[in-house]
Amino acid sequence: MRTRIIGVPLVAIVLALAGCSAVRLSYNNGAQLAWWWLDDHLDFPRERVDEAKAAIDRWFEWHRRSQLTGYAALLAQMSAQAAAPTSAAATCRLWAGWRERADVAIDRALVLAAELVPGLDERQLQHLERRYAKNIERMRGEYLQADAPARQRAAFDRALERAEQVYGTLGEVQRKVLAEGVAASPFDAEAWLRERQQRQRDVVATLRRLVDDPPGRARRLAALRTLAAGYESSPDPAYRAQQRRVVDYNCELAARLHNATTPAQRERARRTFEGWEGDVRALLAAPAVPGATLEMP
Repeated sequence: MRTRIIGVPLVAIVLALAGCSAVRLSYNNGAQLAWWWLDDHLDFPRERVDEAKAAIDRWFEWHRRSQLTGYAALLAQMSAQAAAPTSAAATCRLWAGWRERADVAIDRALVLAAELVPGLDERQLQHLERRYAKNIERMRGEYLQADAPARQRAAFDRALERAEQVYGTLGEVQRKVLAEGVAASPFDAEAWLRERQQRQRDVVATLRRLVDDPPGRARRLAALRTLAAGYESSPDPAYRAQQRRVVDYNCELAARLHNATTPAQRERARRTFEGWEGDVRALLAAPAVPGATLEMP
């Protein structure tokens, strides 16, 4: 579960790249970006590249056609609510709305992924294990600093960056609210990283089982859905309860921070959400860009 929310669902924060035109550019090139990510993790052989890219293209065609209207509606709701005080319950309702949208999108991706799994080989699975290990080491550096003060500063800096994407520069009052909230957070970086490693091991083990003893399509899809459900809600009851505590706490902190902002900052947030909504509606009105590609930075 993506539990580190501050002030705005992460789905919306991802859209705040560099203004509305950048959102449209990124979405129109989303298939290429998704391919880079997928190939980085699974290192597809040349003969399977077209098949994988075609699956990604189908997902984006479906997503543009069926999901963007819902995103625009949620952003309109956020814009309308931004000027007034809020509550933890209202924040969690917005978060749940984005999670529901994300769950639908993920499930559609799993349907397409189920067609690609039988062609994976041991070389690719070993590549995935190495990529996962590399990701974990990067996360250790970002979340598990050597001493508690450094870890606390890093957590505050991450929260501040997310909040300022929405509200603009935070003043002393808002920074104090945020710093105190981060310091009291029940989020446990070590437990989170252990859980992530376990879920990654589950992915590799499940894919290896599906490759070594291929079941029918329905069973492949069921296995992939079980993996996705484990990321959303841990199979470990103790960690699942921890996930819930972090989500509830973050909703409360997001509301507390919002209620500490000035009228000018809330207006900035309203315009931000309104801009994202306008950008999504522009995507809906414009035709997809066929064969769009980006140069590798």
